[in-house]
Amino acid sequence: MAVAIAVTRERREGETRCAVTPETVKKLIALGATVSVEAGTGLGSSIPDADYVAAGAAVKPDTRAVLDGADIVLKVRGPTAQETSALKPGAVVVAMLDAWRDKATVEALTGANATAFAMEFVPRITRAQVMDVLSSQANLAGYRAVIEAAYAYGKGFPMMMTAAGTVAAAKCFVMGVGVAGLQAIATARRLGAVVTATDVRPATKEQVESLGAKFLAVEDEEFKNAQTAGGYAKPMSPEYQAKQAELTASHVVKQDIVITTALIPGRAAPVLLTAAHVASMKPGSVIVDLAVEAGGNVEGSKLNEVVTTANGVTIVGWSNLPGRIAADASALYARNLSAFVGLMIKDGVLAVDLEDEILKAAVVTHGGAVVHEGVRG
Repeated sequence: MAVAIAVTRERREGETRCAVTPETVKKLIALGATVSVEAGTGLGSSIPDADYVAAGAAVKPDTRAVLDGADIVLKVRGPTAQETSALKPGAVVVAMLDAWRDKATVEALTGANATAFAMEFVPRITRAQVMDVLSSQANLAGYRAVIEAAYAYGKGFPMMMTAAGTVAAAKCFVMGVGVAGLQAIATARRLGAVVTATDVRPATKEQVESLGAKFLAVEDEEFKNAQTAGGYAKPMSPEYQAKQAELTASHVVKQDIVITTALIPGRAAPVLLTAAHVASMKPGSVIVDLAVEAGGNVEGSKLNEVVTTANGVTIVGWSNLPGRIAADASALYARNLSAFVGLMIKDGVLAVDLEDEILKAAVVTHGGAVVHEGVRG
C-alpha cells in the first residue's frame, strides 16, 4: 500500500500557514504517497480545497477522518491534544514543534508512541539547505518586520527632494544579522532608509557591508571568537555586553527604526534594548521585536501587542510574522517539508533511517521516549 500522508488544519491561535500546497501535493504523490487534507487547511494562505483536489489530494471533513490510518502527519505547529490522540501507534509527525519550550506537546507525542521530527532541528549543512525552515521563515519575517515598521512609522523611509523642501531618509538600525536581519537590512535599503546593523559574530560584518549598510560593533578579541561552529552567536561575557551596551546606547538615540532579531537556540532571547534605551529614543520612533515569542529582545515589548511608551516610542510585538505573509510562507515551508519527507520514502515505502544525519538531528521522540539529547536534558 502507498504511504498515507495526512495534513490537518492549523488550530493554534493566529496560525495562518499550512503544511502542504497543491505544488507539494504533486511532489508527495510522485514519491509514492497518497495525500489527505482536512477541509479548510489552506484558506489562511488563499488555497481553496478545490486546488488540493485538482492536485490529486483527498479533502476530508474533519481531523479524525484525515488522520485515520495516516503513516505521516505534516503540520506547521505541533499537533493539538485531539490530533495526537487520533494518531495511529508509530505514526511519523513532522512539524515545527518548538520542542525546547512546548514540553506538553513533546510529552503527548511520546505517550502516543509517535516518531516526531522538529523541523527547527534540521542541521544547517549543505545537503539540508532545501529543508531549512529557520531560513525560509526567518527570511520572510525579516521582510515583514520592515513592512510593519513602515506602517507604524509616521514618516516616509526614503529621502525625497521636492519643491517644498527635502524630506530626510529614515535611520534604521538592525540588531542581529542572521537570515531575518539580513533580509530586514535589504528591505529597509530598498525602501530608502539609511541602515546600520550589529551582531556579535564577526562573519556578519562583510555581509552587512555587502548590502550597503554600515556595521556597528565593539570589535575586540572576544568579538573575533564569538561564533559557534554551527554559525550561531555565543553568549558574550558581561564585560563585552557592557561595552556593546554603551555603544548601542549612543547609537540608538539617533535612530528612527530599530529591528531586533537576536535568538539563541534553547535559551531565552537576550535583552538588547533596555527600558533606558527605549526612553532615550525620539517620539515617533518605532521598534519591532522579532524575538518576542522567546521572551523578547526589548524591555517593554508585549506578545501580540503594539505598545506606545510614555515618551512616544512604538514597540511592535507581533508573533509569527511569516504568518502575516502566509501564502509565500506556506509555499516555502511546504517545499521544506516535501524535501524532508523525501528522505523517509524509498521506492514508495516508508523507511525511516534514524542513522541518516538529517533525520538523526531532527528526531525528538521515537519508540515511546524522548530521544533528542538536548530536549531530554
